[in-house]
Amino acid sequence: MPVHYHAGRFPPNRLDWEALIPLLGPTAAAVARYDGTLAAVPNAAVLLSPLTTQEAVLSSRIEGTQATFGEVLEFEAEHSRTNLSPERRADIHEVLNYRRALREAERLLTELPLCQRVVTSAHRVLMEGVRGHGKAPGEYRRIPNWIGPPGCKIEEARFVPIGAEKLSEAMSVWEKYINGEAADRLVQLAILHAEFEALHPFLDGNGRLGRMLVPLFLWQVKLIHAPMFYISAYFESRRDEYYDRLLAVSRDDDWTGWCRFFLDAVRAQAETNHHKAVEILGLYEASKPRVRALTHSQYAVQALDWLFERPIFKSSDFVNTAGIPAPTAKRIISVLTKDGMLKPLSAGRGRRASILAFPELLNIAEGDGVF
Repeated sequence: MPVHYHAGRFPPNRLDWEALIPLLGPTAAAVARYDGTLAAVPNAAVLLSPLTTQEAVLSSRIEGTQATFGEVLEFEAEHSRTNLSPERRADIHEVLNYRRALREAERLLTELPLCQRVVTSAHRVLMEGVRGHGKAPGEYRRIPNWIGPPGCKIEEARFVPIGAEKLSEAMSVWEKYINGEAADRLVQLAILHAEFEALHPFLDGNGRLGRMLVPLFLWQVKLIHAPMFYISAYFESRRDEYYDRLLAVSRDDDWTGWCRFFLDAVRAQAETNHHKAVEILGLYEASKPRVRALTHSQYAVQALDWLFERPIFKSSDFVNTAGIPAPTAKRIISVLTKDGMLKPLSAGRGRRASILAFPELLNIAEGDGVF
């Protein structure tokens, strides 16, 4: 028998605070440490953009996509890749839409609180032109849906969300909870994420959008300086437990167990995010004198900033868009490639530009020596 939505039990009437309190201090401290580094990163949206792409890749992978971090960046660099299967192209477009949807939500949050309008607008962008784009982008579902093996009947489902006829009212309650006072903001975030996933308000894209809410909420309540918090690696590596803990909320009313899992996720990812941000900032500071010494150019830092935002790129794009005189831009690429700071992924032939990578930055984002 499927588990059904926990009608009448949101927000939870009680939590076992004795079980949660030992986790609150370490989790809040880890988020604060990460935010201190985030605040110290000059132009964080540029320097940490590889981490934003990696988050989009992992959040989409939880939903079944197979695209890798490198494939997404290469696809962007080449503006398309003819050797990819239609399925892999579709995966990549979902990842790119995730980033676009996050930017759209960030834009709206400069004018609005985190509300249903922000959520539906982000969903519209998330689903634009990808699988599921015919499933009412930006609109709540008007029919039942359920979660289970592909093609299963509702009786065979693992979980059945709230009925469509009750969805509008439930989303209003959810919105009110987001913008209300709470005993602890991180516990509030855990609860609003679980509720969003349980409501499953859209026909597709609910998981990605629910995880996107994590950095947006942390930013809204001023726990971080910018909506850059990368949670999906923890959930992706513990996918079964992630789903089991969410299911136990509706099945067993186990909000406390879910909150414990979520707080562990936030703490662990805050520590990982902090470590990666420190590494990226260190690489940036170390690279400035290196690039200056190698290029002897007044455009050294400008070139470096461009490379941090696009760590896999087409050489012609650098020449055409970095804002550096073309002869100087070509010389900078040549010098940095000869030094080994840039690595050719594919050689240029005839009118086709070469594809280059910045492996030190990419390996920080990936967490291993992929490049």
